[in-house]
Amino acid sequence: MIKIAGIQTSSDKIVLTAPNDAVLKEIVNTLSNSTNAYDYSSMEELQFELKLRRSLVTYADKLARGYFSFEVFTKSKCNPAFWDRTGEGGFQLKSGVLPSAAIRDIFENTPKYATECSTAMVIIYLRSLLDVMTEEQFNKLYSDIYLMNWQHLDSDLILIDVDQTPDKIPGDAGYFKNPDVNPLTPEWQGENVFYLGNDMYYGHGVGIKTPDQIIKDLNKNRIKDSNTPAYLMDFARRPDFKTLFQLKG
Repeated sequence: MIKIAGIQTSSDKIVLTAPNDAVLKEIVNTLSNSTNAYDYSSMEELQFELKLRRSLVTYADKLARGYFSFEVFTKSKCNPAFWDRTGEGGFQLKSGVLPSAAIRDIFENTPKYATECSTAMVIIYLRSLLDVMTEEQFNKLYSDIYLMNWQHLDSDLILIDVDQTPDKIPGDAGYFKNPDVNPLTPEWQGENVFYLGNDMYYGHGVGIKTPDQIIKDLNKNRIKDSNTPAYLMDFARRPDFKTLFQLKG
């Protein structure tokens, strides 16, 4: 259920910026029909979450449909006009370059980039935050970006993990785990994904697929005679919407 200032609010009282947007409708209906209580201090705070969730789906879809290649860190690449590639395969924001311009370039010049799936997730988070913050706020918060999996930006992105959530909401991130991965292909040990709605997921390297299709891809890369299939872990990774809303001001 949705509560605004402590009062339960029905989905038909929530004005959508795009009334015919199926993703926004799924977000609102899932929140409204949930047995969990989703509490917001104001309608503006709820609208902030809706906008950020919609942006996460939008930019996950854009990466999937572009030419952003999957590569392990030893073979990663980036646009040298905006980033310095480090010896470990990460992307360090170039001195004198605006963070907002560098993140936008990844979506505008995708053929110049290649990396693995967790870094792609961070890129999507950062581009989506640009939609809900001013350029000045974004550039101040993320003034020294280093893109390489989760380790360098996890706390800055203010993400939270919700275990055993009953709700699958567009914009949620998740993970398909492949416990019996073939050691010769460690990059197939799992797949970081965004839920796009309508039971479809995006994972960098596998594209936009159903859960069964992603599991099938991972199962092809197990040790011989394994009886343990890949599976979708029971947790959701989400931005801390309340904290980000307050930071936005």
